[in-house]
Amino acid sequence: MMGGFRDSQRILHTWSGLIVGWVLFLIFIAGTAAYWREELTRWMQPEVGLPADATTAAKQAQQFLARTAPDALRWSIELPDSRSSATTVNWQPKGEKERPRGQRNLNQATLDANGTPVQVRETRGGDFFYRLHFDLHYVPALWARWFISACSMLMLVAIISGVITHKKIFIDFFTFRRGKGQRTWLDGHNALAVLSLPFHLMITYTGLITLMTLYMPWAVMAGYPGGRSALFAEISPRVEKVSPSGIFAKPPELAELLHYAESQWDGGRAMSLRIDHPADAAMRIVLSQDQGDRIASSPGLLVFDAEGGLLQATVPRSPVVIARDGMIGLHAARFAPTLMRWLFFLSGVGGTLMVATGLVLWTVKRRTQLPDPARPHLGFRIVERLNIGFVSGLPVAMLAFLWGNRLLPVELANRSDAEVKVFFYAWAACLLHALLRPARRGWVEQLALAGVLALGLPLYNLVAWHGGALSALAAGDGAKAGIDIGLLLIGAGLLWAARKVHRFVPAQRKPRAARTTTPAEAGA
Repeated sequence: MMGGFRDSQRILHTWSGLIVGWVLFLIFIAGTAAYWREELTRWMQPEVGLPADATTAAKQAQQFLARTAPDALRWSIELPDSRSSATTVNWQPKGEKERPRGQRNLNQATLDANGTPVQVRETRGGDFFYRLHFDLHYVPALWARWFISACSMLMLVAIISGVITHKKIFIDFFTFRRGKGQRTWLDGHNALAVLSLPFHLMITYTGLITLMTLYMPWAVMAGYPGGRSALFAEISPRVEKVSPSGIFAKPPELAELLHYAESQWDGGRAMSLRIDHPADAAMRIVLSQDQGDRIASSPGLLVFDAEGGLLQATVPRSPVVIARDGMIGLHAARFAPTLMRWLFFLSGVGGTLMVATGLVLWTVKRRTQLPDPARPHLGFRIVERLNIGFVSGLPVAMLAFLWGNRLLPVELANRSDAEVKVFFYAWAACLLHALLRPARRGWVEQLALAGVLALGLPLYNLVAWHGGALSALAAGDGAKAGIDIGLLLIGAGLLWAARKVHRFVPAQRKPRAARTTTPAEAGA
């Protein structure tokens, strides 16, 4: 009975993983890269050096906006921290409507550590990978999130059924047989699965929690009579809009408000400031807390008037909202210090490789069962080529995206969109290449190309950006240097993988022994 149950779970594990395996690989590899989204954005804007501290940045931003847009309807200030690159300021002139989210704002500036505007290249930076892993970019956001939710649910099914299927999974974790074809891939898949099993369960479950109001709205409807709008009103309190009074007033010193906010947030820091009607006595100054201060993801909020008096503060949240925020914060890991972030990142790499080895294992196992392994049927060839186009093609596309950041003209219109197009063009080329080349050559060529692209970026930076990682280390900029060093390690790993695939000699299938005819059968 148990054997039959395990067999059913094995089939469930295989097909729940295979059907959405390519999408899961995209989710894992893009989400893993997004753990360094701020550092990637900083690396992708090499014109900016180390940031100023938040208090100094707030003073500089206020002085800049007072000179540049004194009569604007709104000022917005994004403050730097140890991970971000610089201070970003935006303003909305009178008579201009607020721009839709995602549309480029021309009324903005980037300030360096001295408060001086600096021309930086337009880029989505690490935010592209972050959004890609749950929005899929070109797909309408609602449909993309429904699709990602379904794939994540199948991922959870695959994890649980995989644990049930492998009754010796923890014993097999300590067993790795090299050069054994299917057995080697299975050993590697098991080891990667067990090594990061708590992480895989956590990241999949919390990923589902982030979108739960989309596909399971009934609990929200039961707990909040106003539905999702009432829930989000508690999660993200809105600041009431006010009309200008027509009486001139000078904004209070923003640096002083930052110190007050730190005392209210037990040492937490402000992530951003917004000043509505900055030259009017009816102004409202809104401070949002940095989400990296705690696991719960929803930021605190403080609202001040023109005299610096506190008008509104975030009310205590319900246990349900705190639990939900904690799940999302644990998934995004914005709270994680550097060492813990590395653990999240390495666990994400393990999950990415787990999905990749599972996809490859399917083809390795079934090739030996084909009547003619040298001439597989069409369905097998499609799966095999998709494996190449995703598992090795996506790293090529991600690295091409970084090369686009370096090589596209800085003054190019809609430059950030052009970088994204480089990513998708490179990925499409890899999928086409996988269809046209023999399987082994496709693996070797794409893995080798990804390795060369990864190794080339730090070398290019050495020449084009005043010493690259070396100068960044000398200046104490660990974020920029870390990306270059990481690219060197990734490039070496990809070239090693290409070499192993190139030198691999598949085991020859043993011919079946001829069946001996017994005397009784001969007589019959």
